[in-house]
Amino acid sequence: MAVANYDSILSPKISPRVSSKTQICGTPVDLPRGFSCKGRNLKLKCKMIKAEVQAEAVLQEKSLQGLSLGFDVVSQGELREKGFMGMRKTKIVCTIGPACCSEEALEKLALGGMNVARLNMCHNSREWHQDVIRKIKRLNDEKGFCVAVMIDTEGSQIHVVDHGAPSSVKAEVDSIWLFTAKKFEGSLPFTVQAKYEGFSEGIEVGDELVIDGGMASFEVTEKLGNDLRCKCTDPGLFLPRAKLSFWRDGKLVGRNHGLSTLSEKDWADIDFAISEGVDFVAMSFVSDADSVRHLKNYLSSKSTKSIKVLAKIENLESLLKLEEIVDASDGIMVARGDLGVEIPLEQIPAVQEKITHVCRQLNKPVIVASQLLESMVEFPTPTRAEVADISEAVRQYADALMLSGESAIGPYGQKAISVLRMTSSRMELWSRQENQQSALKQCQLGVSLSDCIAEQICNCAVEMANNLGVDAIFVYTKHGHMASLLSRNRPYPPIFAFTNDDSTRMALNLQWGVIPLLVDLLDDMEANVSKTIDLIKMKGMVKQGDSVLVVSDLTPTHVTSTAFQSIQVKTIV
Repeated sequence: MAVANYDSILSPKISPRVSSKTQICGTPVDLPRGFSCKGRNLKLKCKMIKAEVQAEAVLQEKSLQGLSLGFDVVSQGELREKGFMGMRKTKIVCTIGPACCSEEALEKLALGGMNVARLNMCHNSREWHQDVIRKIKRLNDEKGFCVAVMIDTEGSQIHVVDHGAPSSVKAEVDSIWLFTAKKFEGSLPFTVQAKYEGFSEGIEVGDELVIDGGMASFEVTEKLGNDLRCKCTDPGLFLPRAKLSFWRDGKLVGRNHGLSTLSEKDWADIDFAISEGVDFVAMSFVSDADSVRHLKNYLSSKSTKSIKVLAKIENLESLLKLEEIVDASDGIMVARGDLGVEIPLEQIPAVQEKITHVCRQLNKPVIVASQLLESMVEFPTPTRAEVADISEAVRQYADALMLSGESAIGPYGQKAISVLRMTSSRMELWSRQENQQSALKQCQLGVSLSDCIAEQICNCAVEMANNLGVDAIFVYTKHGHMASLLSRNRPYPPIFAFTNDDSTRMALNLQWGVIPLLVDLLDDMEANVSKTIDLIKMKGMVKQGDSVLVVSDLTPTHVTSTAFQSIQVKTIV
């Protein structure tokens, strides 16, 4: 049987190679001194050795039966097809809607590379969302996928309006529209219902009303009590549940309505998410870190599972308190659509880059969202500008890219995810070839000695992995901390994160370059490494000559157990 040659660095642990001059049944074996396969007893001696070799193989196979390997089918296929260095690093989030909610459509998205399924609680019933969540979990269990589930809260969206029609409506130039807070069922001609009764407070005749950051624009021509009569100045599509903003003299009309970040409906949706065992909650319209901490405390008190909280950066308040919000959250979503309503469009690229940089500094995953492939809601091919936009987000080392309407309501969701996958993979390859790895000026995150040690080990491990040209990094982790620290450094080889915690596995689905694997970890680290390597070899995922760098943040439960506070490089033979 082939064994691993442990050529260790920093903490050498050398295992002897099999030194064989004879092969029996294709297997190299060491023959006892004076033993020969020549002569009259050749047949008997060969049978004896064959039986010993087979017995050894059976024993090794039995020893591996206690350690399962949760390797998702998409990563397996990608590794077999492209090798270690060809594996995609940037993760993909897909919004699930009526166009892709069937089990067949969900499976196609998963096969296309979907790492996280996003459910927007603004739309559809809880029964609909429950059905989708259970379909995704069934695909994970029965088909071998590893797709995490995220719910996105509606938030206290005071600036939402709805024309009542099931699909988009065209606003023509010079057409007159009534914006009202009065409730009505269905749709009325040229009438738009605002969600918040005080939506027109402080608004003056002559102000500009902008829909979805510029999809259509209106001039306020008359105030009728709490209602506004407006004339369309820039025609365009008017989507259901559109966002509106008011502008005066080229500046946003700022208004403080004093509403809480999470509404009563949001809390009911969060309780639903807990009962369904989702992996992420994306919090809309975050304005301070306290609201994030409050939600995290609530989730930890109500759920035995670790549910991660992502803060959505989509208003001026969140930008003003960016660092404290990032620090308090488990991750960030750059909601460029709503953000584009609140700040001038030309500032979006710089703000996106700043948010991405702050998240990487503070070791929090960041999703770039909204309008990545907006044209593919209607057309089967993207614009060249959209491809360039995706490439820029990948160049900035965003952890994940998100599809919204492209997958939720568009007929070309599978093509859209294919564009994301191909563009990000090509950009990652170019970045390595052109040596464009951005050197992050590291700020120390750890406070305790053990955290500082783990951080330094990961920084050094990535530098070594890049310089030595190893094929992969193996990290053994309970809560994913060391895997995230490795990801923060954006190494060239992929990071295989072995964990025995399913919540950690799903959370790592948002980390750049991390392939999470669910395994039955033992207390003995050497045994973990040997068995996981043997299992991956059995699946044909590694071959002779491959080298892997190994680190771990597991704490042994027994004093006599081996703890890894080191970096090791192992060559597969």
